[in-house]
Amino acid sequence: MTHFKTLGLTAALMLGTSGYALAESHAMTLEGGQATNMVLLPKFLGILVFDQANEGAQEAHAELANPGALLFVGPTPENSVAGQIEIMTTAATQGQGAVMLSNNAGDQIAPAAEAAQAAGVRVVTWDSPIPSGAGEDVFVAQVDFGSIGVVMADMAHSILGGAGEMAVLSATPDAANQNAWIAAMQETLASDPKYADISLVDIVYGDDQAEVSYNRALALVDSHPALGLIMAPTTVGIQAAAKAMQDEGMCDQVKTSGLGLPSEMVSYTMNGCAPEFALWDFRDLGYLTYYTAYGLATGQLTGEIGETFVAGRMGAFTIEEDPGRPGQKRILMGPFTVYTSANVEAAAQ
Repeated sequence: MTHFKTLGLTAALMLGTSGYALAESHAMTLEGGQATNMVLLPKFLGILVFDQANEGAQEAHAELANPGALLFVGPTPENSVAGQIEIMTTAATQGQGAVMLSNNAGDQIAPAAEAAQAAGVRVVTWDSPIPSGAGEDVFVAQVDFGSIGVVMADMAHSILGGAGEMAVLSATPDAANQNAWIAAMQETLASDPKYADISLVDIVYGDDQAEVSYNRALALVDSHPALGLIMAPTTVGIQAAAKAMQDEGMCDQVKTSGLGLPSEMVSYTMNGCAPEFALWDFRDLGYLTYYTAYGLATGQLTGEIGETFVAGRMGAFTIEEDPGRPGQKRILMGPFTVYTSANVEAAAQ
C-alpha cells in the first residue's frame, strides 16, 4: 500500500512509487510522429479542470508530433451519462485509436467501452475509472485513491478541532472517483480512534453544477443545525459551498473543505471560509494520459503490468495493479498538495 507523510498543513504529499521524474534505466521512450486519432472525453464540458486536462493533452499531442487528430468532446452536465456512452459508441465507428475517458457513467459505460475495444480502440480512463474495469485498458490515477480519503479525514480533523459534525457534498452518484474517495474517508473515520468524535451526518450530490451545489450546501445547513464542515471532493462543489456559506455569513459556523482549484478558492481560504483544501495538477494529468493512450494506440505499449515508459517532461511511469480494483491496472501520477493561507496565494497566480 502506498503511504504518505504530511509535512505540516502546507505540505505537498508525494504519493506513489512511479511518479514524477522517476529514473528507470529500462523505461521505454515513445517514438513520436505516428498517426493515431484520439478523443479526450471529460465527464462533461464547461469545467475548468477538464479544460486544463485538455491543455495538457494538447501539449503532449504537439510534443509527440502526432499527425492524427486530437478531439476534446463531451456531453452537457444534464446529459453526462447518456452523452458519454454515445460518444464512446461513436468512437468505435469513427476509427479512433484511443478514447481517454473521465468516467461519469459508472459501469453503465462498460458495454460501449468493450465494444470500442473490440473495434480496435484503446480505452484509457483518467480522473475517474470504470469501476469494474470492463472495457478499460488502464486507469491513469491522479493520486492514490485510498490516500485521498485519509487526507480528507485529516483536513476535517484539523478544521473541526477533532470533534464535530461534517457532511459530504459530492458530484453525482455515478462518479466512480468520488465514490471511492468518500468510501476511503468513511473507512478512515471508522477505523482510527483519532476521528472518533467526528460524525459524518449526510452525503448529498450537487451534480457538479454550481447552482445545484450551492442550494444543496444551504439545504445541508438547514437539515443539520450543528453542522461544522461541508467536505466537497469536487472543484465545482467546494467553490459553490464556500460561496453559499460566505453569502449567508456562516463561515464562522460552517467551514468548507475538499478538492478545489487554488485560483478559484484563494479568496475563500484567505477569508477563512475554506481554511484547507487539496488538489493535483490537471494539466499534468491530461499530459500523462495522452502519453499513455498514444503509446497504446500506436502499439508501442502493450499495457501489461510492469511495463515502464517515459512520459516526456514528467519522467518515467510504470503500469501496476490497481490496489483499489484487484485485477485492474493503473498508472499512479501524483503529487498531491494541501493548500492553506500559507501557500494558496502563490499557487493561484
